[in-house]
Amino acid sequence: MYTVKEVAKMLDITEHTVRFYTDKGLVPSLKRDKNNNRLFDQDSVNWLKGAKALKKAGMSVEAIKNYVDLCLKGDETVIKRYEIILEQKDVALKKLEEAKEIAALLEKKAARYLDIINQEMPDHMNPAKWGDNNNKNEKEIEVIPK
Repeated sequence: MYTVKEVAKMLDITEHTVRFYTDKGLVPSLKRDKNNNRLFDQDSVNWLKGAKALKKAGMSVEAIKNYVDLCLKGDETVIKRYEIILEQKDVALKKLEEAKEIAALLEKKAARYLDIINQEMPDHMNPAKWGDNNNKNEKEIEVIPK
């Protein structure tokens, strides 16, 4: 059996996160000692690993709880769990595309900064200068999308 501290270290998450996940019902196999301290067996650790992975994939705690509840119902929920994973994969792929767009924009901005450093173009990147009459190309400045 493992303590909160040991599990947190093992999974590289905070003790607070371990307690939070257990309080939210994401570790159905959780045991407690006579003093009501949380104790984790390998099954409990596995539930935490799964919750950590789904959270890292962008799922909300509520969605993870729903997924856990479906898992507990057994094989009859395999299709629903599969659909949840496919939906989350689509979310992750969308985030990946957004990250690629941001990386491309930053690459373009870095190239512009090199041009400024090499005195091949004036500094159009500085927002403090965007109102200057000398900075007529401020419309070509791109901002990182939200």
